[in-house]
Amino acid sequence: MKIIMNLAWKSVLNRKTTALLTILTVAISVILLMGVERIRTQAKSSFANTISGTDLIVGGRSGSVNLLLYSVFRIGNATNNIDWKSFQEFSHHRAVKWAIPISLGDSHKGFRVMGTNLDYFKFYQYGRKQHLTFQAGQPFHGLFDTVIGADVAKKLGYHIGSKIIIAHGISDVGFSRHDHLPFTVTGILAPTGTPVDRTVHVSLGAIEAIHVGWESGAHIGKTPDAAVLEKRHFQPTQITAMYLGLKSRIQTFALQREINEYRKEPLSAILPGVALQELWGMMSVAEQALMAVSIFVVIAGLMGMLSSLLTSLQERRREMAILRAMGAQPKHVFALLISEASTLTFAGILVGVAGLYGLMSIVAPLIHAQYGIMITLDRLSYHEWQLLGYVQLAGILIGFVPALSAYRQSLSDGMTIRI
Repeated sequence: MKIIMNLAWKSVLNRKTTALLTILTVAISVILLMGVERIRTQAKSSFANTISGTDLIVGGRSGSVNLLLYSVFRIGNATNNIDWKSFQEFSHHRAVKWAIPISLGDSHKGFRVMGTNLDYFKFYQYGRKQHLTFQAGQPFHGLFDTVIGADVAKKLGYHIGSKIIIAHGISDVGFSRHDHLPFTVTGILAPTGTPVDRTVHVSLGAIEAIHVGWESGAHIGKTPDAAVLEKRHFQPTQITAMYLGLKSRIQTFALQREINEYRKEPLSAILPGVALQELWGMMSVAEQALMAVSIFVVIAGLMGMLSSLLTSLQERRREMAILRAMGAQPKHVFALLISEASTLTFAGILVGVAGLYGLMSIVAPLIHAQYGIMITLDRLSYHEWQLLGYVQLAGILIGFVPALSAYRQSLSDGMTIRI
């Protein structure tokens, strides 16, 4: 068997150009297949790790996916706000351990601004129940203090003490900016790989203060300067959503039903994990379509290898006949061609995996910057090894076609072929 493998390797080296093109075809197929699989699984993992330890998310009456997207991922906008009195009522509910209010709607240079309170830094968790930590500085205490995420600081070059201007609404344009009320960066959060990294955090009072004079949605009234506003006590009248942590998981469904049936205003309470599953259920068709395309690309690559082997076989009929004349049995010729197909596939897989990691190292930061999805360069998972095993097996099976053809060729046919 060792002799057959050596002979197969030398045969591949003897046809370098064809072999390299075949290996490259298989490698590209593997890169696409593994790339789609890795992005699919890690995107799902990244979304799942965005929030943990939160039992219920409450917002205005809306679909569960929409509520999850705007309250956790900062995608889209709320259909309705929540009255502050409703938040106070449920934050003091007998089943609630802690409650975090959030207020969305403003932005800063493409990053969303979120109003909240100090409980956010104390109770919010991500990943495997990891708490937020500070890379530098501390939480906001003054009215015009702000805590920024790691990506905000990195992309905009901010540090402790930097001044930033918040814009009214999602579009950060000149006429919508609160130019005369700058915020001071007092804290920078450590990277989390979640939307927290791309968020500017301010107090709920600050959200109310900067909108004095903007009650109609545009800057029509007069807004006092910062010194005057800091002497006033601001309390929100409405918030966008709230996160609830319960004393016991057993009470989750009972409280969810109570909130959904709340008579004072229409509210929706969702379980983050269930809403995530619903979100991925909606995206499953796209997932399956991408995987199907990847599989067809792999098949096309293997068909290209088959075409190359069959073409080279017609040119090597004399070679096969000489091997037979020198004592090689038909099974040896059969094994030779199977070994060549296996070697080409294995080399294509190696190049493809190396290319995947090289490409991911370039693309991963771009995906994280644009979409907030953390793609890590971890070792291959068990499922990825399975996929590579299937590709290797398919390559070996492809080798059976030219091997059977060579097996059936007679010695005389090979020796009398015209060149």
